[in-house]
Amino acid sequence: MSEQSPTVLKRDTDIEYESVDAAAGLSKGVLLDESDGAPTFAMRRFTLDAGAEVPRHTNAVEHQQYVLEGEYVVGVGDEEHVVSAGDSLLIPAGVVHWYRNESERPGAFICAVPNGDDTIELVD
Repeated sequence: MSEQSPTVLKRDTDIEYESVDAAAGLSKGVLLDESDGAPTFAMRRFTLDAGAEVPRHTNAVEHQQYVLEGEYVVGVGDEEHVVSAGDSLLIPAGVVHWYRNESERPGAFICAVPNGDDTIELVD
């Protein structure tokens, strides 16, 4: 008989959000990660305030994102995309990317990344 891992349920009220230092107007809440027993991926929820910008940067790991609300611009490599609720993105590891919310409403997205260390480098 195989042993099953216990279910982890975190309510919205259980999630603590903190500002992201490199980007005014960007906040992050960790929904699930290895501290919850998730062996492979971390799932985070980000909010992007109206008028906020996240500078050009790279990450050592890929990002898989799903837009929950709002409409904002995501730059990936040499392209810019306007995204809105229901859109999905893959941002490969090491590729320059950035965000810009030109709307009057906040945006929000889920971002899944591999557990472990991630090196973030700002790009001029």
